Amino acid sequence: MRAICLYLHVHQPYRVRAYSIFEVARDHNYWKADYYSKQSNERIFKKVAEKSYHPMFDLIERNIKRFPDFKVSLSITGTWLEQAEEWDQALIAQVKRMVKTGQVEIVAETYYHSLAFFYDQAEFESQVERHQTRIEQLFGVKTKVFRDTEFAYNDKLGEWIDTVGFSKFGFKGCLTEGWDKVLGWRSPNHIYRAPNAKNTRLLLKNYRLSDDIAFRFSDRNWKEWPLTVNKYQNWLDMDCLRGNLVNLFMDFETFGENQWADTGIFEFMENLISKWLAVYENKFVTVSEALELEEPVDEVSMPQTVTWADTERDLSAWAGNSMQDEAERILYDMRKDVMMTGDQRLINDWRRLTTSDHPYYMCTKYWNDGDVHAYFSPYDSPYDAFMFFMNAVRDLQYRLMNNQKKRENSTKNLT
Repeated sequence: MRAICLYLHVHQPYRVRAYSIFEVARDHNYWKADYYSKQSNERIFKKVAEKSYHPMFDLIERNIKRFPDFKVSLSITGTWLEQAEEWDQALIAQVKRMVKTGQVEIVAETYYHSLAFFYDQAEFESQVERHQTRIEQLFGVKTKVFRDTEFAYNDKLGEWIDTVGFSKFGFKGCLTEGWDKVLGWRSPNHIYRAPNAKNTRLLLKNYRLSDDIAFRFSDRNWKEWPLTVNKYQNWLDMDCLRGNLVNLFMDFETFGENQWADTGIFEFMENLISKWLAVYENKFVTVSEALELEEPVDEVSMPQTVTWADTERDLSAWAGNSMQDEAERILYDMRKDVMMTGDQRLINDWRRLTTSDHPYYMCTKYWNDGDVHAYFSPYDSPYDAFMFFMNAVRDLQYRLMNNQKKRENSTKNLT
């Protein structure tokens, strides 16, 4: 048996609008801030829904009906779910239908798509718990496999999954990057375990075959362009000589947004599914099924954090300059005081600012990685991204101070 584990990540952030310093502590009561342009975020969500979400979900549902052996795993952030519920509830209904078939599995992550694990353990666990609860409420299933934001993973996270993640959330495995510097001569087409893990198995992305679709499919300068299904099937056949599990992990927006429809990406995927399943020994598996295909063949240690982003495959896309470090430090330093208020508007606004897209927009890398960052950023420069974000944080600090004063006055009046 040879299996493809197809995993797609679904996410949209709440983008901070051009929030001026002159708006800080002005034009609102402490509970009525507006850091996010509803019009802009709605426009972007609906644009991506038309180009990517609807056609790709339709493709998945169509093939679920055609092939009992076609299966997909999805991770869906809380910020995407909130926007879909507000602006396109048909998408939620479609995911519900697909999950009910048993051929679509939902993967766990942080609700706000944050990097909280690296800044505040309590906040990290709160966001994981909120995400798992929301998934169970919406789709009637409990998540069993975890992925941290941007596939960020190290041995400390593996230890957390093996202990707290297993006992508190029922996680039995984690997804991360199958990076050469970590694997060495070993293949990503096997199951691995974290160091000293008793409960946790690792699924590692086959980044070459995944990125052939996600990043190189429409690149006319790529020596393998155009990528045909027959060519790709041959590559899959060859790669299966290194292990019978091929983990194709990528962003959902690969289909229609990053690779536009006129590149033929939807036709390619549709034909790949049918061609792969036309061979008797081939199948698709969910992430939970993939973890049970074999016993771990080896231990994989990642003392340094690995992600699936940029050429470095590390955290430098989010923590590579002083602006990013300062923004995250100030934000997470507020966490305890924000939580003590019990003010859900304030807490929700703060948590939306933990979304990893915000420091990502502040990245100052150049060359190819810089081009990618600039393409996804709604701002003219990383410095604008930093300025607007910090203005929102300053306003949040003002609201927090106002909240604390009101509570102190209330206490004085009672005494």
